[in-house]
Amino acid sequence: MKVIETVITDTLETELAYSRLAAVVNGTEYIEPQDFWTFPSPMERQTNHQVYQGEEKIIVAIDLGTTHTAVSFTHAYPGSEIDVRTVNNSGNKMERTAGSGRGLQGSSNLFKIHINIEPKYDTTIQIPTIVAYEQYDLDSCGAEARERIGDDAYEVSKWFKLHLHPDSMKISDEPPAYDYNVDDSPAMEIPPLPWGATLTRVYADFMEYVFKGFRTFFQETTPNGVAIWNRLSSSIVIILTIPNGWDTRQQGFLKQAAREADIVQSEEDADLRIEFVTEGEASVHYVLGKVNHRTWLKKGTMFAVTDAGGSTVDSTLYVCKALEPKLELEVCASECIQAGGVFVDRAIRALLTEKLSNSRFGDNESISDMVDKFERRTKRVFDGSQESLVIEFGGRRDNDREYGILQGKITLTGSEVGTTFDQVIKRSTDSCLKLLAGRKVKHLLLVGGFGESPYLRLRLKKEFGSKGTEVVTVEEPSKKAAAEGAVLWYTKQIVSARVARFTIGTNIIVPFIPANAEHFTRRNQAFIGPRQVLVSLSHL
Repeated sequence: MKVIETVITDTLETELAYSRLAAVVNGTEYIEPQDFWTFPSPMERQTNHQVYQGEEKIIVAIDLGTTHTAVSFTHAYPGSEIDVRTVNNSGNKMERTAGSGRGLQGSSNLFKIHINIEPKYDTTIQIPTIVAYEQYDLDSCGAEARERIGDDAYEVSKWFKLHLHPDSMKISDEPPAYDYNVDDSPAMEIPPLPWGATLTRVYADFMEYVFKGFRTFFQETTPNGVAIWNRLSSSIVIILTIPNGWDTRQQGFLKQAAREADIVQSEEDADLRIEFVTEGEASVHYVLGKVNHRTWLKKGTMFAVTDAGGSTVDSTLYVCKALEPKLELEVCASECIQAGGVFVDRAIRALLTEKLSNSRFGDNESISDMVDKFERRTKRVFDGSQESLVIEFGGRRDNDREYGILQGKITLTGSEVGTTFDQVIKRSTDSCLKLLAGRKVKHLLLVGGFGESPYLRLRLKKEFGSKGTEVVTVEEPSKKAAAEGAVLWYTKQIVSARVARFTIGTNIIVPFIPANAEHFTRRNQAFIGPRQVLVSLSHL
């Protein structure tokens, strides 16, 4: 990571003390700031060149994932271009420094800017989906709550999204800890909720935290942001992304949690302002905005989008219905399975627990530290070519040579790390193969946080490349694909139709049965139906 430091002055006389700064320092260009708090990176903004003609409104999309959450939004008004922005979780903060004069000689209004340049992994756009409680009271959420893991004074809830998965997505309802047998189907693991906390409360606490953070970010990074927020806050359109496998039950639950979080004020308000879009459908808008689809997408072209996330892998098959005057896509089929990055984390925990069972570093706290460091770096750089990988988890005095631990670092072989991916990759591949079976699909677009794994990409490209399907990825981090794509989905509905997963309704025409007293009373309404069978209108 390259760190660039400079100093600027600020009078703090207006909400936005300055709005533009451009310089090249050590070969790295500063990004134009939106205010004196945060410098968005190029990856945090997408101008879509789409002119908005509706009424002025704020549109926000929340992709509440199993391990991380992303928030994207736009302030749309007539004649404006849709400019999608992503909330920066940590930001590149400016620290106030001491001083009494003005300018570079010192001032009470002097700020020091630290801009962290991380070319490959941008974690600032994601909020850890974690909630911590202390003695039944909410303590913290996000990155701060993550620091509470392992502290006995707190109860921490993570991966709570798994509690909402319908039975159709589960492998097993029994959650035995960490099963490390790659030949077996993965057991369904659901970490327990904090004692005394309901799932609704955990969701509501986290959603309130996320929405308040969005409000602060909007007000501080939008010119005249406070006034705009006060004028439009009661009509904000809230888009929640959900896995392909979720249905009305999960949607109703999320609306209830939003009401308890005071994001919406009533059931009617929730119905009016909350929209749902599948993660797969949102992602296709994001991807098509990032790749030059005009070079390969033609009328009649069929392609797939796979969103590999924390706990689910959503795959959707599309066919292009039209390119002009606007792009129109139709959903042909979709798949949603329980797989993703958390299952790799579970597998590495099982491996380490077994490997270090007789080591003094085999305790739960040490294992948890190793898994955390593995998730943050090792998992993200593993591509299958490394002979060995190192997980840094402790200090210089942490040694156990017999178990490969030296100065707080444990070394694993590449094959050991590879086995932690095997189950997830097999399930993901099988799901895609099922979706593509018997169809001529030339492109598979891969997105999602787990979709950035070099090893997953390599394995999928090898599997599908031999079958004539090219796996396409985007250069920018796709962890925010669903959130950013959901905003685009709302502002330009390019998916014109989709295959219904199920139908809600009632029979209105049924075979006429003379012995049925109810049918007999309506015998004068009986008629010959489309299958040449005597039928009757059912009682509505």
